[in-house]
Amino acid sequence: MPELPEVERSRRRVSAVVVGRTIERVSCDDDSIVFEGVAPRAVEKALHGRRVEAVHRKGKYLWFELDQRPWPIFHFGMTGSFRIPDQVVLPLASSARSPDPQWPPRFTKIHLHLNDGGETVMTNARRLGRIRLREDPATEPPVSRLGFDPLLEMPNEEEFRALMSERKGNIKGLLLNQRFAAGVGNWIADEVLFQAEIDPRRGVPDLSGAEVESLRRALRRVVEVAVDVDAEKKRFPSEWLFHRRWGRQKDVTTAAGDPVEHLTVAGRTTAWVPKVQR
Repeated sequence: MPELPEVERSRRRVSAVVVGRTIERVSCDDDSIVFEGVAPRAVEKALHGRRVEAVHRKGKYLWFELDQRPWPIFHFGMTGSFRIPDQVVLPLASSARSPDPQWPPRFTKIHLHLNDGGETVMTNARRLGRIRLREDPATEPPVSRLGFDPLLEMPNEEEFRALMSERKGNIKGLLLNQRFAAGVGNWIADEVLFQAEIDPRRGVPDLSGAEVESLRRALRRVVEVAVDVDAEKKRFPSEWLFHRRWGRQKDVTTAAGDPVEHLTVAGRTTAWVPKVQR
């Protein structure tokens, strides 16, 4: 699933194509699942002729700020993305395969034609993504229900400690909770816990003050580095657990030679390093 760094990459790339342009033509797939609570034809009508002023993101959600409301809001689900003609397509960090290069791509759900000749589409092969219309996305569900965005709104030490003090359950489950930290998915959670040296099964109330601060710093660092390299997995630091966490492979070790193990925590496959994480 696209996580915060990958959605931010999509935001930057689609911004370069749509911001300052007018949407001259809109084509929507007749998909009542992806278009949630709104008819595809209503989306076409709302976007047609509108100028795109900005593209915003919080967590895994993107939305276009138009010169007239309502505005479209997008969630990619498991495999969705924005695509642009003739642009190199990067696979998801969790995927070994590159997307289909044909244009327009298969599984296109919305296709925008702009007044300068530019185009972009949102694809969604597994139909788990969503396209909605909102008058003010930032203040309405689902965005309004999200927790802090680790790139845009990282709490300071005191604020983070206060947020943690309100929570129970295990730490892996908390990191995956979008009402706590928006945009954090499975690989980010595993990487953060590895770098913070915290066992993913630990109870949130049992963490010491030093561990809470280590967690906060690791979360900020992992997200910022992944965004800085445009979510290109080959450019992630070589010592990251990320490079060794996939597939439940046996006899895998970290760059330092410590065994990587797998278990299920909070319903998700979890990679961790028992020698490091306590």
